[in-house]
Amino acid sequence: MQIFGVDVGGSGIKGAPVDLERGDLAQERHKVLTPHPATPEGVADGVRQVVEHFGWSGPVGLTFPGVVTGGATVRTAANVDKSWIGTDARALFTDRLGGLPVTVVNDADAAGVAEMRFGAGRGRRGTVIVLTFGTGIGSAVFVDGTLVPNTELGHLELDNREAEKHASSKARDDHDLSWEQWARRVQKYLAHVEMLFSPELFVIGGGVSRKAHKFLPHIKGIRAEIVPAQLQNNAGIVGAAMRAADLA
Repeated sequence: MQIFGVDVGGSGIKGAPVDLERGDLAQERHKVLTPHPATPEGVADGVRQVVEHFGWSGPVGLTFPGVVTGGATVRTAANVDKSWIGTDARALFTDRLGGLPVTVVNDADAAGVAEMRFGAGRGRRGTVIVLTFGTGIGSAVFVDGTLVPNTELGHLELDNREAEKHASSKARDDHDLSWEQWARRVQKYLAHVEMLFSPELFVIGGGVSRKAHKFLPHIKGIRAEIVPAQLQNNAGIVGAAMRAADLA
């Protein structure tokens, strides 16, 4: 069975049909740049471009970089335009995609669900926290395999500022940090999250997961096991498609 997944991020909108039996992309993903400002209308146009690239005509699962309640309503918008707050994203995307059935889910939650079923969290019990490092820091918290939705741990305060302003992948680029320098920031963030939740496992996702060997060896003093995401930067696409299939 294939369902289309789209991952909406602060810098790019990427999507592809997903093979739900394998938990992998059925075709090479297509990506367009996220418009700036990332308004609802602009992002919806980008999503339409991605979906139309494949000539897709079935259900579509979409991620959103913020809190999404009821599978539809956007409640926060940290790395996109503030006009998203209060928007019925499901209705917007359904209209822009010509009436295709649409499901919307928090981006990190989608990545986490995919990693728990097909990736680094498969079969793990206890508390597992999936963290995606990109434009911001997304989080997905699982207790014995059950998702606690919309946790948004990237917005925890760390050193008198939001953690994602200090330790996201974008912060590494903005401040021209070496991998070792950035790892020290990530270590401090992980220690803070560990103090709050005492997880058994951290799964590190986002684009940086492809380069885990460059920074994970520099992270010390964390009791929980730390592993890179296995689905890497495709986890959001896969998880969005999984969510759409669950609700289809």
